[in-house]
Amino acid sequence: QVQLVESGGGLVQAGGSLRLSCAASGSIFSINTMAWYRQAPGKQRELVAGCTSAGRATYAESVKGRFTISRDNAKNSVYLQMNSLTPEDTAVYYCNLWSARGSTYWGQGTQVTVSS
Repeated sequence: QVQLVESGGGLVQAGGSLRLSCAASGSIFSINTMAWYRQAPGKQRELVAGCTSAGRATYAESVKGRFTISRDNAKNSVYLQMNSLTPEDTAVYYCNLWSARGSTYWGQGTQVTVSS
C-alpha cells in the first residue's frame, strides 16, 4: 500500500507564494507520475500539474508561468511552488501518484486559501 502525505497549505494574500510538499511511502513502483490536483467548492477536481518519474512535467493552462512542479525520486516526493497566487487558486490541493502498474493513490488534501 502507498500513502501520500501533503503539507504546505495555508492562507496567503493575492500575489503571494506557497510551496506544497507531498511525500509518498510504501511499495512504490519506480515508473510513475506524481501530480497535484485541486478542487474548489462546487467545482470538479482538476489537474494542476504532473511530473513523470523521468522528469516530464505538464501544467494546466491556468497555472502555466506561475506554478512549478518538481520531484525528488530518491525521497519519493513531489513539490509544487506556487507564485503570483490569486483568489481563483483557492482550493483543496491533492497529491496523486499514478503507478505504471495501474494503481492510483491520493493524499488527504491540503487547503490553500488566497485572500484578495
